[in-house]
Amino acid sequence: MPHAVTLIPGDGTGPEITEATRRVLEATGVAFEWEVRQAGAEMLEKYGTILPDDVIDSIKRTRVGLKGPITTPAGKGLRSANVTLRKKLDLYANLRPAKTYPGLRSRYENIDLIIVRENTEDLYAGIEFQRGTAEYEDVLETIARTTGNRLDPNSALSIKFISVMATRRIVRFAFEYARINNRRKVTAVHKANIMRLSDGLFLATANEVAKEYPDIQYEDRIVDNMCMQLVQKPECYDILVLPNLYGDIISDLSAGLIGGLGVAPGANIGNDYAVFEPVHGSAPKYARQNKVNPMAMMFSGVMMLRHLREKDAALRLEKALMHIIAEGKYVTYDLKPRADDPTAVGTSQVADAVIERMRHV
Repeated sequence: MPHAVTLIPGDGTGPEITEATRRVLEATGVAFEWEVRQAGAEMLEKYGTILPDDVIDSIKRTRVGLKGPITTPAGKGLRSANVTLRKKLDLYANLRPAKTYPGLRSRYENIDLIIVRENTEDLYAGIEFQRGTAEYEDVLETIARTTGNRLDPNSALSIKFISVMATRRIVRFAFEYARINNRRKVTAVHKANIMRLSDGLFLATANEVAKEYPDIQYEDRIVDNMCMQLVQKPECYDILVLPNLYGDIISDLSAGLIGGLGVAPGANIGNDYAVFEPVHGSAPKYARQNKVNPMAMMFSGVMMLRHLREKDAALRLEKALMHIIAEGKYVTYDLKPRADDPTAVGTSQVADAVIERMRHV
């Protein structure tokens, strides 16, 4: 039986890297039944939203999505497609591996980190108040009455909230992932020394959950110290579990440790649905140039294959990607020693090379 998967090309460079990834996934021999659904800037002009309802409806049918990057128009008060997907499908866990492969330009070797980021709360939940609105005035008055602090009325507000329920399930997700994948340690990352109530709750809840997993090493780190530790000695860490905002920042830092966003995959996972996507943005200035690196989305495809229990196909695709990276011949400009290297190939040529290599894996 083919696997039903919602395929969302996205916008900017999304359609190019999505097509390249579709080709390599089909070349594994796994059968797919793609439900192609459009989202992005063009949908905003047609439907007034970058994420039409039929995208959500499709993922609810297939239960699995593979998504290209989608541009969020800056300064227009629009919630990003990623935030909307996560909220509507309760994709509470953002999973971002950061792994070095021979041939990547990096200052580090043998990095193998897993970033587990809570996806539904914190400052990214989208609870904001625009200055000059009645709702904004109500919030200002409530803050003044309850705390004694009168904020500058010429401001905008974002609300940070962290709950026991969401913290408990994301920390459990991290520990369960550790058990299933034979990982050695989970580190909870926070700023509880300053945000004693919100981050304090995150830390206290993580400490409680950790007691349920005595077989797995557990520790906590303050987020700014964590950044320094990752730069100085990343080999000391294994799985990091974090609130939403810190998880976003640390996952990009970790991508920098392994060679950049061009090889950084990601997944958004809930109890019922899972959506796989590259970490990087849509890079619209490179759209339709057959130039950008599709490997982050291809590695996301590897994650999707494992989620679908197609482990042999996942391993063959990962090995093919590893070979192409190590050889350094059929890679895009960002993986060359110099960005202006004339031997750099395009997006579709990377797919061709990966497909050819899989025939010999």
